[in-house]
Amino acid sequence: MENKNKTVVKSMELLHLFLTEPSLTLNDMVSLSGMPKTSVHRMACSLEEMGFLTRGADGRYQLGLIFLQFGQLVSERLDIRKIAKPIMEELCTEVDEAVQLIMRDGDEAIYVEKIEGTQTVRLYTAIGRRSPLYAGACARSILSFLPRDEIEAYIQQTELAAIGSGTITDPAALLQSIETSLKTGYTLSYSELENYTAAIGAPIFNHEGKVAAGISIAGFEARFSEDCLPYLTDKVKTAAQHISEKLGY
Repeated sequence: MENKNKTVVKSMELLHLFLTEPSLTLNDMVSLSGMPKTSVHRMACSLEEMGFLTRGADGRYQLGLIFLQFGQLVSERLDIRKIAKPIMEELCTEVDEAVQLIMRDGDEAIYVEKIEGTQTVRLYTAIGRRSPLYAGACARSILSFLPRDEIEAYIQQTELAAIGSGTITDPAALLQSIETSLKTGYTLSYSELENYTAAIGAPIFNHEGKVAAGISIAGFEARFSEDCLPYLTDKVKTAAQHISEKLGY
């Protein structure tokens, strides 16, 4: 603690108490923090004056509304592409396949970042390309982890048109694929957007626990044999988890 301001540290310790308690009295804060009552009172008054705490008519303290402003700003300023890119580059180096990042835009997914592997023949996907949420591992990794009512509404109102030879066009089969993804934590596709290609996708979650994006590794089908799947799925799920953690999940 040599380089830290002790008053600031103690004040943060008080604020951290409210992560698990919606409201606290002065005595509660003293008891939980182990600090002298005079110190707690002084810090609580300062925090209240600055808007970090509010005190109700019953004398109980709560976190101030200013935290909503800070939280919104943090959320708005998180650039998923910037956060994800170094993790995507590392994943690409490990698996030597194209690594793609997508985000939802209504009933579609849009590719917002892509890292190419060293393979001489490359996929035709590119930044800015769109695909329906039901087709391809990356897009379906988002669809699979939406709230159930949203999934059902999407399937009811969407025509599942064929894009590649392996595109899922049957609603029951799509639901089964979604159920499998929920159990395994990843989504697998073969020839859904482009024939003779394969992809493994995993969802990325934000600080609210909601699916915010999807990441996938994709390449030609021959390189996604059953023997390779355990290694590849582990890598893409780990990358998705690392990005999610950096988004506050």
